[in-house]
Amino acid sequence: MTAAGEGDHSQARTAAGTEDARVKKSLTWAFTTGAGIGVLGGMIGLGGAEFRLPLLIGVFGFLALQAVILNKAMSLIVVLTALPARLLSVPYSDIAAQWSVIVNLLGGTLIGAWAGATWATKMRSATLYRVLAALLVLIAVALAWSHFGGTGSLELSPATRTVTGIVAGLAIGVVAALMGVAGGELLIPAIVLLFAVDIKTAGSLSLAVSLPTMLVAFARYSRDESFRVLRGNGRFLAAMSAGSITGTVLGGLLLGAVPEIVLIPLLVGLLLLSSVKVWRHQ
Repeated sequence: MTAAGEGDHSQARTAAGTEDARVKKSLTWAFTTGAGIGVLGGMIGLGGAEFRLPLLIGVFGFLALQAVILNKAMSLIVVLTALPARLLSVPYSDIAAQWSVIVNLLGGTLIGAWAGATWATKMRSATLYRVLAALLVLIAVALAWSHFGGTGSLELSPATRTVTGIVAGLAIGVVAALMGVAGGELLIPAIVLLFAVDIKTAGSLSLAVSLPTMLVAFARYSRDESFRVLRGNGRFLAAMSAGSITGTVLGGLLLGAVPEIVLIPLLVGLLLLSSVKVWRHQ
């Protein structure tokens, strides 16, 4: 073999080694950040997808729609792994007894999820960044209100409650699809407020509503070319999902370790800061 040939092979091996190191570093970072987000979400009883979305855009450099689709896939995985644990903490009979709440909300969330995913695929990227930034502010407000604003139920007639539940579900389905989240941060206070369900049961009911809602949004996103981001980033998706699940479990174990009066304002501030960064993102 000539010296030139040996040099080419040496450069190829060096380039391959550099690429492998870069990929390993990226996957390690994906797992670590996913775990950190999972801990934050787990400490307040959520999956943390609303905190993960800005990271996908600002840190890992995904385009808006790609980040939403990746976030939706990870949210779906986290919800599926959370279901068995929720069934252990809240008996299936308690959830089944509230079947009318699930059906009522699904009457809106399924339509909203399809509509939200459709709008996301048709928006200009610059517009979607602005929409995501505004929704991060909405989530911050909902988080603060649900923990400090009181969660007493509304006195509504059965017919009014049904219509309000469908409308609320429609709005939540749109938001969840646009952000790629499960929607628990909006579903739980809505269930408590509209249907006078205790917050622990509301958490399980929100998962029962979230799962089919996410599947509908996922089906709609699968028809768009941007859905290929999942195939092209399979290892990244697996690493960050594993980190998110690990972090959510750890966060659940730390539930109550940090006083809400300290934790919630910090998380609200993080969401607001993230909204500014996403708004300015190019």
